[in-house]
Amino acid sequence: MAGTADAPLTVIIVDDYPLFRDAIRAAMDAEPDMRVVAAVADADAAVAEAARHRPDVVLLDAQIPGEDTAATLGRLRDASPDTRVVVISPHDDPRLTRQLLLLGVCGYLLLSSGLEELLSAVRTARTGSGRITLSISRTSLRRMHAAPEVRLSERERGVLVLAAQAMRNAQIGERLHISEETVKRHLRNVFVKLDAESRMDAVNKAIEAGLIQGGGVVVRAG
Repeated sequence: MAGTADAPLTVIIVDDYPLFRDAIRAAMDAEPDMRVVAAVADADAAVAEAARHRPDVVLLDAQIPGEDTAATLGRLRDASPDTRVVVISPHDDPRLTRQLLLLGVCGYLLLSSGLEELLSAVRTARTGSGRITLSISRTSLRRMHAAPEVRLSERERGVLVLAAQAMRNAQIGERLHISEETVKRHLRNVFVKLDAESRMDAVNKAIEAGLIQGGGVVVRAG
């Protein structure tokens, strides 16, 4: 069961790569305040071991076989309500990070994180202080804080993507088979939704929010 503050911190490691799983287990077992009670490769085993051991922390790979991470989190919570979860992921993904934080994870670390950062995140999770450990890029952090209610329609996104390629309104209309006035209306809607003052501002904000891709765009007035 989840231990007291002076008892060893109990951990379950969930990752389908044996080399990674064994390396993390060895590192944690070498820490005097940690004890790995199980190391498993899939969601079903993780839930079963969590119900059996009631660990302080589960270190969860975001890509384990069996089901998506959100579903696994729900099952872990049912199996061991007091257990806290730290997710480790190869993806610097602001949407996934936000989703998992809303589901109650205590940390989100990239695979590029160092061992000391991982150990610190696990220790922080055990405290129950409400502190969250994030190891993501500044770009992802900005996108996480972008207004979540912003949603562009497929047509608005298409117009903005073409505007980012330096197309004028008439060219965009011709490409999308809509009138120039309709293009202007879509751009006005985009400006309002993104609180943008210009095409360049709208494109930059859309890229930061992950609404469009930002590779090699060139924007001009038009």
